[in-house]
Amino acid sequence: MTDSPAPKQITGKTKIMFILGDPVAHIRGTALFNEHFARNGIDAASSPLQVAPADLGTIVGAIRKMRNVAGFGVTLPHKIEVLRHLDATTERAAQVGAVNFVRRSADGQLTGDNVDGIGFVAGLARNGIAVKGQRVLQIGAGGAGRAIAFALAEAGAGEILIANRSLEKARLLAEAVQAAFPRCRCAAGPADVARADLVVNCTSVGMTGEEMPIDPATLRATVIDLAYSARGDTPLVRAARAQGLRAIDGIDVLVHQAIASLEIWLQRPALGELAPELRKAALA
Repeated sequence: MTDSPAPKQITGKTKIMFILGDPVAHIRGTALFNEHFARNGIDAASSPLQVAPADLGTIVGAIRKMRNVAGFGVTLPHKIEVLRHLDATTERAAQVGAVNFVRRSADGQLTGDNVDGIGFVAGLARNGIAVKGQRVLQIGAGGAGRAIAFALAEAGAGEILIANRSLEKARLLAEAVQAAFPRCRCAAGPADVARADLVVNCTSVGMTGEEMPIDPATLRATVIDLAYSARGDTPLVRAARAQGLRAIDGIDVLVHQAIASLEIWLQRPALGELAPELRKAALA
């Protein structure tokens, strides 16, 4: 790949997309979007906005009135709370009960979507990782975890065990997934690493420091870690790879979720070929 192009000039015609979160220092999605826009001559730009939970409604209300804003992404801790401030959601966002992408129409109407799950599963497929019939240990039941659990069940996972600090939260998610996809056995409980074919970390544990969401000593599974660091991998990913196991890091997951967002925002399907380019941008 050639060197990154010079930053484009942002004018009054440029379509803007924000990513709302708190904190935002770790956000790499805007870098991926802007790299794609610059390389392909798309007159659009993306930027993170650090929004405290108490200010979320005020900021979303302001975005309604910003006519050059095409939409916004949503990350921690706003994926569930933002639902209160939207006009509508897609069917999959309603099912998941969390939003990570919002499209703003010309009249200021806001429609929430969730591409966490479809981007995650697409990334697994592109990495040759099968989901159908697999026993999955999922760690985390927050906004991202909800989307991932539904997507895994829809992709044909045979069994999903959800481990979470709040067992009640995990139980409610497991019941919702089981009701939507009866063929997938879904339950909540302690993390049983030894039985899993796939281990999916849907928490932020590992983004900073050397903490891991599970003890890797009994790992026998493929690991997919949604957490990521500036170098891409996390302690969990490194521990899995040290044992000769396959591990997908959070940057890889982020790239495929970003591709799913771009496909919807730009209405340009089949952008999967961008993965290597966007991964390089994320790690730049």
